Amino acid sequence: MDFEFYSQTDTGRVRSNNEDSVALDEAHGVAVLADGMGGYAAGEVASGMACDFIRAELGRWLGEASVAATDGDVRRAMDICVDNANRAIFGAASSNPTYAGMGTTLVLGVFRSGRLLMGHIGDSRAYRWRDGVLQQITKDHSLLQEQIDAGILTPEQAQYSANKNLVTRALGVEDVVLLESHQHDLVHGDVILMCSDGLSDMLTDPEIAGVLAAYPHSLPEMGEALVSAANEAGGRDNIAVVLVRAQGDADPAPRSWWPFKRLGG
Repeated sequence: MDFEFYSQTDTGRVRSNNEDSVALDEAHGVAVLADGMGGYAAGEVASGMACDFIRAELGRWLGEASVAATDGDVRRAMDICVDNANRAIFGAASSNPTYAGMGTTLVLGVFRSGRLLMGHIGDSRAYRWRDGVLQQITKDHSLLQEQIDAGILTPEQAQYSANKNLVTRALGVEDVVLLESHQHDLVHGDVILMCSDGLSDMLTDPEIAGVLAAYPHSLPEMGEALVSAANEAGGRDNIAVVLVRAQGDADPAPRSWWPFKRLGG
């Protein structure tokens, strides 16, 4: 199974700087998206550190491990890379007053033949587009989502809440953070959309689905149309999108690999 990748970020129509970052390692099937937070340029620093660090470290490990690595091995490597990135961002924030309090959301995907290994922190999202149906495959780590889960708000009421941007989990804010990870099957023609809340806050899921349906054959056109639609809806935040299309049939999953060794150790 082959994968086609596309990514784009945009400042939006309100913000003066862009705190969203994306990073791709197409050779090893890695896609990373982050939405930074913090004063001055700290959000840009946090999201950039997360994307660059995880892409480089995880890509290097995947290159050394080869296709023989099991999905369990890869998920363990994802945990280690995210933990190392978290400590690097937390250390930078602790040692430099300019970066105090900075942090970032994270969506991380490792694309393997027939499956996606997904990890996320915060309220940046991933969706799967299959046969004209859009399905959100991550669940926000946010106060709003907790209120929905508790029955305090309905999803419809949540659209108008003032608490949309209050995340309950972020990379780099504390010395330890938990990456939520899960696995999803992929078939020929599936499109995975990873995005910051600059897209998902501006467009409803049906609106996102409508844009994807309008450009079924071109990821660049699809991505540009998503960004344009978010800006036309107000563009109140930075916008980041990653699109990955699965093409061809899946290969059998590997069954074993040599014992895992801690990265950098």
